[in-house]
Amino acid sequence: MDPLSGVEGISSAFTLARPTAPVKAADDTAFANSVTGAIDELRSLQSESDALKVAAVTGDLDDIHSAMIASSRASVTLELVAAVRNKGVDAFNEIMRMQA
Repeated sequence: MDPLSGVEGISSAFTLARPTAPVKAADDTAFANSVTGAIDELRSLQSESDALKVAAVTGDLDDIHSAMIASSRASVTLELVAAVRNKGVDAFNEIMRMQA
């Protein structure tokens, strides 16, 4: 088993938060869809991590590395989603402080 095979899923979380093409002004749902996709990916990573943790505790897991990799992937994705959320809130607050 390739030790870096579990790292490939992390890049999918980064591509959700990073636009691949210039964002059109008429498409208001692109950012919302990106954030929703990142949250859905986070949920699936956390549920996978939880299942592997339970398997590790019950003794059904043969490879502890897969549980650690899944846990790290979920943690990094959570930090990424929280950082994007914080930047969005900061941008909103800055816009609200602007004077017309």
